[in-house]
Amino acid sequence: MAISQWPLAERPREKLLQKGAEALSDAELLAIFLRTGCKGVTAVDLARQLLEGFGGLKPLLQASEIDFCRHHGLGSAKYAQLQAVLEMAKRHLFEQLSRGDALCSPAQTRQFLSAQLHNYPHEVFACLFLDNRNRVIAFEKMFYGTIDGASVYPREVLRMALKKNAAAVIFAHNHPSGVAEPSHADEQITQRLKEALALVDIRVLDHFIVGDEVVSFAERGLL
Repeated sequence: MAISQWPLAERPREKLLQKGAEALSDAELLAIFLRTGCKGVTAVDLARQLLEGFGGLKPLLQASEIDFCRHHGLGSAKYAQLQAVLEMAKRHLFEQLSRGDALCSPAQTRQFLSAQLHNYPHEVFACLFLDNRNRVIAFEKMFYGTIDGASVYPREVLRMALKKNAAAVIFAHNHPSGVAEPSHADEQITQRLKEALALVDIRVLDHFIVGDEVVSFAERGLL
């Protein structure tokens, strides 16, 4: 049965308009993005097949163009649309952080950092540079590594912080495995960075690890 023949309350688009996007399942959200299904397959059924084939929403969003287009019902145009949607979401979240207001919402910070880092298949180390009122100056992805590590150079972080005239910094990096627990190496580099920045009176406010959840060093008492 075509989606147009479903009861209004069960159609993804109408459901979103009535109840909000958060009320939809991953398959329903993906179906709205897909817009149409294939012959004999509704957009919702196609979405479910894709989620099953990729192993979930996260792997689908992380897929390369080649892997994405390999699935029936998808192509380069859909891939380009998806990348545009993801980038708009990242820019929207950054605008929320950079309107000149002090950074005071841990939930908002987590949401922003997750959107920026969780889709990478390799480790990325980034910094949020803040002024003396904790307002965002800039967000920089500084070091790129492998699936299980990235080399971080305190000298380069210090140089960038001085260039941005930052008074404080928040570090963040992702764990592609999805396990956001801090490693001993994570704790060591955080302390090295903190000591280096303290020499020029730049405060380290937190270090977030992005995985299936977002873990805060400050909340864990690791700073």
